[in-house]
Amino acid sequence: MSYDKELYQQVILDHNRKPRNFRAIENASHSCHGVNPLCGDDITVYLNVNEDGGTIDELSFQGSGCAISKASTSLMTTFLKGRSVEEARRIKEEFHKMILGNLDPEKEEHHLGKLVLFAGIREYPSRTKCASLAWHTLVGALDKKFDGVSTE
Repeated sequence: MSYDKELYQQVILDHNRKPRNFRAIENASHSCHGVNPLCGDDITVYLNVNEDGGTIDELSFQGSGCAISKASTSLMTTFLKGRSVEEARRIKEEFHKMILGNLDPEKEEHHLGKLVLFAGIREYPSRTKCASLAWHTLVGALDKKFDGVSTE
């Protein structure tokens, strides 16, 4: 097992056992419910966006799901807090391209930082929806999709 795979597993297990920002934000300015019917992942993402500067002041989630889904959501909330909405959208696109195998973080410029740990997901196509649910739900919240999002 390579160091990257071992680190990936450690991070996934840690964020699954102790998810960061696992709570509802009372009176959130944005929220969205997301589901992945294939795996049973079911989350709600909450945000407070500073409308003056377009910055994500708070970001959290609640729900249940597999280890990959929960870890991806937990990491997303810690990574995007304090960033602009535009940055969050760009990072979401890069993350999605990476897990689908359309962006190689070792060879291409990106803004993913520690999120590159999820690059190996592309080897498991059935798990990409688990890793991407939080990100689609985030965009749903930013776009105020009140009917929610689904990976189907």
